[in-house]
Amino acid sequence: MIRHVVLFTWSDSMTEAMEQQFAAELNALAPTLPGVRSYRAGPDAGLIDGNFDFAVVGDFDDIESYFRYRDHAAHQDIIARLSRPNTKSRASVQYEI
Repeated sequence: MIRHVVLFTWSDSMTEAMEQQFAAELNALAPTLPGVRSYRAGPDAGLIDGNFDFAVVGDFDDIESYFRYRDHAAHQDIIARLSRPNTKSRASVQYEI
């Protein structure tokens, strides 16, 4: 299994409504894709100053499942509309579990 983790810090252009839409669209898309075992996306709980603003954690059956998700047209559209234009910084990792 492959775990995919992404952390975002937003630029000032990201509104709360846009962040909620980003989470909703990602969380709605994931269950429609084969090979996605678990998937959650959402904003930081605000418990510790200096954290990233948003996280995505997804578990995939295998590398091919992860790549299908990564390259899926709907996923790329969500990124192009909501995250890429509003991202100040981003960190990601994929690892085997």
